[in-house]
Amino acid sequence: MESTHHIDQMLEAFVAESRFTETGGVVTDLDGTAVHEFEDRIIVPEPVIEGLKALRDRGRPLVLNTLRFPLSVINTFGHAWYDISSAPVPLVSMNGSQFGYLTRTAKGAVGFEEIDAFPLESEEVEAAIQSVRAMLSDGIADILLFHYPRDWTAGEIIWTPAPEKIPHVQEKYRSASLVVSEPTEKLHERLLARPVCMIFLLVEVPADRLMAYQHSRPANFITAKGTGKLAGSLAAAERLGFTLDQSLGAGDTKMDAFLEGVGLAVHVGPAELPFRGRLGTIKVTSSLDLGRLLFRLAGMHDGRTIL
Repeated sequence: MESTHHIDQMLEAFVAESRFTETGGVVTDLDGTAVHEFEDRIIVPEPVIEGLKALRDRGRPLVLNTLRFPLSVINTFGHAWYDISSAPVPLVSMNGSQFGYLTRTAKGAVGFEEIDAFPLESEEVEAAIQSVRAMLSDGIADILLFHYPRDWTAGEIIWTPAPEKIPHVQEKYRSASLVVSEPTEKLHERLLARPVCMIFLLVEVPADRLMAYQHSRPANFITAKGTGKLAGSLAAAERLGFTLDQSLGAGDTKMDAFLEGVGLAVHVGPAELPFRGRLGTIKVTSSLDLGRLLFRLAGMHDGRTIL
């Protein structure tokens, strides 16, 4: 991790050179960035809660930008994020393919209210089905196709070509609302029956067995052309009235492309990421360090440094 002194210098320069205190916000990935797994539980660390609450109290908007689908966010840590915000929480989900708010009902349940979505076009669904058929015809049967309908209440649906594997898949992927096995023709009909925001094609075989249609990758996220975490962040910023290039962004993987659109990019964890903030880039070790950084930034928002 970079030294506290260097981080403070970067934060001070960001506050001085940007309009963060006037028009900036905070955009953060979840897994590996703002949340972590502890004793078999996925939690929002207390330093992150304190840092984000401090920035919220200073009027800085928060956007969650995650590969997770809305029901997963709700079931895993929806209440924690709502408590941080004390208001509906902007959520960019499924690699920018759906945007809305985590909300809370009068009875205290957390739900999701869609603002916009970018479902797959029929030809994009066709391409995914063709990949599945090609692999099956080549004898590759260790395939799972995850899909996420625009109707967020449907959650995560997993297809396997092998009926006997349904119990194993149900046990391994407990986040799934439904695991099915049916002919590819029926799968095709299922995917076209209602709008789908994202497909995740998982091929559990060695890379050297995959053909060109898989680009030698064992996993493939499929969303509508033009979507992504950066596009989702820009749409959220426009909707909420803040400026992305005057904001702080935090992420931990190469899917967190919104980091190249923010003013200050914070890389969390060991991965070397290609994205650089418009005004600066900081690297920290963990979500705990990110939380402390956010709390110090909140102090600088007021013109003082919190030690």
